Amino acid sequence: MATRKDTKATVVVLAKTLIAGTAKHLANVPQVTFTGGTYTPAQITANLDRLVTLRTGVDAAKASTKARLADEKAELPALRTFMGALVSYVKAVHGNEPEVLADFGVHPKARTPLTVEAKVAAAAKRDATRKARSTMGSKQKKGVKGAVTGITVTPITADKPVVTPATPTVPASRTT
Repeated sequence: MATRKDTKATVVVLAKTLIAGTAKHLANVPQVTFTGGTYTPAQITANLDRLVTLRTGVDAAKASTKARLADEKAELPALRTFMGALVSYVKAVHGNEPEVLADFGVHPKARTPLTVEAKVAAAAKRDATRKARSTMGSKQKKGVKGAVTGITVTPITADKPVVTPATPTVPASRTT
């Protein structure tokens, strides 16, 4: 037995063929009874036509949504850059006027200075992190020298050739 997969597109195709069949074969029939109700050919055609209209509307909305999403994806980076530049401008021009910044929806972030206890805690955390990760600063790295262990170096000792300085020889004089 073959299984039939009804997708939304195939349902629309079936609805259209049912509309055509109803117009061709049931146009002269006053009423048709099925699913516990009686329907005129006009009601049958209207219900099937509604199904086709709904699916067509959904497909059009999907296409429109995809187009708008593509537009947004293309234009959004430039618009966000523009918006960020405007916020920077507003902060630069009205940085000391919190009321004006609030009108633009920009809230100045005033950094509160750390307390002595917070500074001590932060320093302790940094030191603990460096110790745990074995991280070092550039000056500390200079002091680290590698130690090679586990390698035996055997020196090669051979008799060195004896080099004697050459003494100039004087040729013997010939007597003739």
